[in-house]
Formats: sequence, C-alpha cells, structure tokens
Amino acid sequence: MTLAHAWPRITMSTGSQVWCRGVPGGGDRPPRIRGETRHMVSNDTTRGQRGSAEAPELTLNDKAHSVIPQIGFGTFQIPPEDTQRAVEEALEIGYRHIDTAAAYYNEKEVGDALKATGMAGKVWVTTKLRNCDQGYDSTMVAFDRSRSNLGVDVVDMYLIHWPFAAAGFFKETWRALLKLRDEGAVRVPGVSNFLPQHLRALIEDSGETPSVNQIEVHPRFNQPGNRAFCAANGVAVEAYSPLGHGKDIESEPVVAAAKAHDVTPAQVVLRWHTQEGRIIIPKSKHVERMRVNLASSDFDLTSAELTAIDALDDPHGNVSADPATFMHSQSWADQHVRGNI
Repeated sequence: MTLAHAWPRITMSTGSQVWCRGVPGGGDRPPRIRGETRHMVSNDTTRGQRGSAEAPELTLNDKAHSVIPQIGFGTFQIPPEDTQRAVEEALEIGYRHIDTAAAYYNEKEVGDALKATGMAGKVWVTTKLRNCDQGYDSTMVAFDRSRSNLGVDVVDMYLIHWPFAAAGFFKETWRALLKLRDEGAVRVPGVSNFLPQHLRALIEDSGETPSVNQIEVHPRFNQPGNRAFCAANGVAVEAYSPLGHGKDIESEPVVAAAKAHDVTPAQVVLRWHTQEGRIIIPKSKHVERMRVNLASSDFDLTSAELTAIDALDDPHGNVSADPATFMHSQSWADQHVRGNI
C-alpha cells in the first residue's frame, strides 16, 4: 500500500491563499530546508500537491498490520480557537495523521477541520481517554463522545492516556478498548505513558499486547529501558515532545549533524526518531514549521550521529510528568488549573 493511495491529497474549498516558504537559519548561510517550496498555493486542483512532503509509513504489530503515517501532527496545547485552522493547514501541507485527546479539549475542532476539508475517514486520527473516564462502562461512554466530536465512524487509534495506576482501572479500561476494536469502532487500541510494569500487567491480564505506546522521547530523555521493553514485545513507540526543549536541538551532536547534512537541528532530531523506527507527533501553529517538520525524512543520519544523539540521554531530562506518580484527573478544571488548556 503506497502512501499516495492510502492517504489522499487534499483539495481545499476555501478561497484563501497561503505563502509557503522555508525558515531561514543562523550561521554564515541559511541551511537548506528539506522539502522547501516557494510559491503561492491557491484554491485550484494543485492545492496541497505542489511541494508537499509525504511522511514515511510504519506497519504496526496489531492483528490487521495497520499502516500508520510515521509523522503526525500533534495538537496538545493548541487552543480550541486555533485548532481548526491549524489542522486544516496541516492537512493542506500533506499531513495524513492527526493526534488529539479528550483532555486537550479540542477534539470538536479537529473534527470540524476534518469535515471542512472532506478528510474525515480518509486520514489517520488518534485520540485518547481521560483519566477520569477510566473504567469499562465509562470508557464506552467517553469513546462515543470522542467519536462524535471527531465526526468519524471509526477512530484509527484510541489510547489510554495515562496508566493512572493508583486508581486501579487501567486493566478493565484496556478490555473496553479491545471490545471497541472487536466491534469495529477502533482500528488500533493502544496506550500512552505506560512504563514496562504497566505494559506487563496488561499483557498478563488480557493476553493481548498494545501495538503502540505513546511516550515522551527526545534526545535528552529517550527512555532506553522503556523503549527496549517495547521493542522486545512488538510495541511501536510513538514519541510526544519529540523535540524536547531548547537544549535538545542546541546540543553539539545535533548541531554538528545539521551542518553536515545542510538541514535544521529540528530536522536532525525528527530524523533521529524516524530513522530509529519511532512514530512522531511534532506540533506547531506555524505553517512554515509544520512544513519543515513533515519534510524531515529525506536524508539519513550516520550510525555515529545516531549513537551520539542517543548518548545525550538524561534520566532526569523529562519535561512531562512521571507516569508512575501522575494522578491528575484531566477534567477541564484540572487541565485549566495546570495550564494545559
């Protein structure tokens, strides 16, 4: 299955125009932006086709061997009032994988973008279950609400957002996700922020291994132990916060690789992920950065460059919470107080 066949190009109905160009970099001369284009894109049949990059694909270890675009568009902390525009722009550029969550409180706006572009049911859509909705019956209710917000008949991937282990519901919640898969409502059930002990508990309880574990991974916090467990058990790792913070893209191995390949440091980090087999969901509200992120897979890092970036790992370099202790409900009030929405 080719990408062009599986994830169709988009033709927008809006009459707006977007100026597409690369992002200049520092130094003596700007680095070449992989996939860079400089042209006006209007509302004709070539909209979203000229100069659009395409993401590589990854085959998952689920029963159907589902094929997922390896570079997705993340929507965490994109305010609802900006979400529809951002997702429409991402789809126009060529993204065919959109990641959201009930706890982001922008599922409806993601759905509005899918409807406005005619792409509902034609691109990969991931959403996630809030902690306060864990439990078998409540998961079923929450899923119906998310599916309605997204405006799709089938959710491509539905994840348990956090293990929320102290509450004691993640095993029965996993069984609910398996039921949704068996009913055809979900293509791929999976998890997010699960540590090896949580994954092991699910596997032992249900006899089924999640196909995907979405976790925080970036050069200065790349979780080698968790990734090794996932690899040994056929679980694909999907990296959120794939660029980390400034220190990641400013590190010497990353800057050196960017100079060697004539690309940006951010593209080096994203290529490090995809070349090592991870799915990534970088986010941005800026069209130029969206384009640069998507066009990050048409060069290869050397084995020495990959090793040098791997070596940046710091067990205390996380920018997100510790899954072993995270106990927030993810209700609207909780997310608002913590500055996530």
